[in-house]
Amino acid sequence: MYTHFYGLTEKPFDVTSNPRFLYLPPSHREALASLVYGIQERRGVLVLVGEVGTGKTTLLRAAMEQLEETTRFAFIFYTNTDFSEQLKMVAEELKISSPAMRVSEAKLFNRLKEFAEFQAKKGQNVAILVDEAQNLYHQTLENYRLLSNIESRAGKLVQIVFSGQPELEKKLNDHRLRQLAQRINLRRYLAPLDEKETLEYVNHRLKIAGGEGLFSDACLELVWKYSGGIPRKINMICDNALLIGYGLEKRKITPEIIQEVHNDLTWSPFPNDTKDDETQNDDSQAEGDSSSDASKTPVFKTGTKANESVFLKN
Repeated sequence: MYTHFYGLTEKPFDVTSNPRFLYLPPSHREALASLVYGIQERRGVLVLVGEVGTGKTTLLRAAMEQLEETTRFAFIFYTNTDFSEQLKMVAEELKISSPAMRVSEAKLFNRLKEFAEFQAKKGQNVAILVDEAQNLYHQTLENYRLLSNIESRAGKLVQIVFSGQPELEKKLNDHRLRQLAQRINLRRYLAPLDEKETLEYVNHRLKIAGGEGLFSDACLELVWKYSGGIPRKINMICDNALLIGYGLEKRKITPEIIQEVHNDLTWSPFPNDTKDDETQNDDSQAEGDSSSDASKTPVFKTGTKANESVFLKN
């Protein structure tokens, strides 16, 4: 919608993972190098931890891109399943099974073992990347440990990367998973971007998309303030800013536009109830008071002038 107006070849702040826009501050650069090294050197189990939106999935895809000539990957992102379903997904990703085939868990395990041994003889590697790993059941994690036992004299034949939010770290420290914890050879952590890195991140993405200088330093200070340095939030703020700027026919994004984006993304028509449980219980007993309910009726926002102008253009 706004790419032509700003002379961009594509949207620079899409929220989907795209290694082409990869920006590597120190913590991300170290994490990516560790992932590539750990997989290449057959280190077995690796762990990547970061808050929501810090770029974990993007790093996983970047590692896959760097190692695509030497490694067969299974990328697993749906983790609310038991190990039997996980193993089926792994086998399908590696093309050693299909949904139409009814194969037992034991046979799939042996098929994966034979496949990994065959790949190793060709000088190739096998890696399972598990995104959103904080959702894995304890028993599923323990069964993944058994997969990590597939090895030869040359090293581990199946590399396993667990990537997840800080809850994953807590789960891995559980006493029940102490055997798995002892097999983790590398742990890396992603930090939010600082103010300087946020400025570089935004300008980096704009440059790749064919546009520079659309955001002033004052704008980027606000972007960092409101995003907390989380790349996904930065993308959301900047994408919405370009949309509103387009609607207002502004060639440069102003701090006022960033403020408007922040208001749009955080505003809610519903009251923010911060009362404690005791107060809430007292309120629930007085639900029959219609005058009280009427006073709490939310007034819905009709939209900003900038947003209205965007729709009028289409």
